[in-house]
Amino acid sequence: MTAEEPQSARREHVTPTATSNAPTPRAPARPEASTLRSLLPPLLALAVTLVAWEAYIRAAEVPLYLVPAPSDVVAVLARTPGRFAAAGFTSLIEALGGLAVGAGAAFAVAVVMAHSRPLERALYPLALLVKVTPVVAVAPLFIIWFGFGAAPKVLIAALITFFPMLVNAVTGLRSVPPAALDVFRALDASPWQTFRLLRVPASLPYVVAALKISVPLSLIGAVVAEWMSGDGGVGQIILIANSSLDTASLFAAVVVLAVLAVALTGAIALVERRLLSWHESAEVQ
Repeated sequence: MTAEEPQSARREHVTPTATSNAPTPRAPARPEASTLRSLLPPLLALAVTLVAWEAYIRAAEVPLYLVPAPSDVVAVLARTPGRFAAAGFTSLIEALGGLAVGAGAAFAVAVVMAHSRPLERALYPLALLVKVTPVVAVAPLFIIWFGFGAAPKVLIAALITFFPMLVNAVTGLRSVPPAALDVFRALDASPWQTFRLLRVPASLPYVVAALKISVPLSLIGAVVAEWMSGDGGVGQIILIANSSLDTASLFAAVVVLAVLAVALTGAIALVERRLLSWHESAEVQ
């Protein structure tokens, strides 16, 4: 190119070179591949643990009444699958009922506490009293008061899930950015509009985190109540297996509870990913 050529012509020769060297954007990862990457580590760890457990039990010849091998637990589950499925379904319904009652009551109290410091100081000691009360101490009383049906199990599960939801909900309802709150005040928004459009969305990450904590706790509460009443559920299987030194059935019942807890936690994670797609807690790593 000669010096007489215009500057625009020179730029035309340079531009394609710069464009050709630009990095090509990568295609986003498929959801299936992301799910597989997230499931592979825990599945691999579980497989290694089960193989090591089975090998140790067989090599050391540990008696069955002390610790069963994974194959013994699988054999018990395969021999009477209907029994464990029915017991798991019963405990699941009781746990979900308790989770709904406990989380709903805790969120309602959290709304009151988040809007009033004096009420928070008055109600928090009572909530702490509920937290430190041993479940095994009040479960017999609940059974005496409400009978041997599902009601005492639901209430025990609600009692044990109340405090985590309360603390997280209060924190979430107060985690509103001050700038956003000033905007709502400038727009003369009503308290209900501020609560519905600002405080509730800000509290959702905290509420979802509390649900992840409360799901296994609700299952524990339902099982403890079933121990006391002994009229169904996984707790009854554990009680009978413990009294007869049937450790294989006891471990099988624990496996059922673990499967329920993992399934419920996974369902909450899916809801979190869809409901909180705008929040960093729902980002897929």
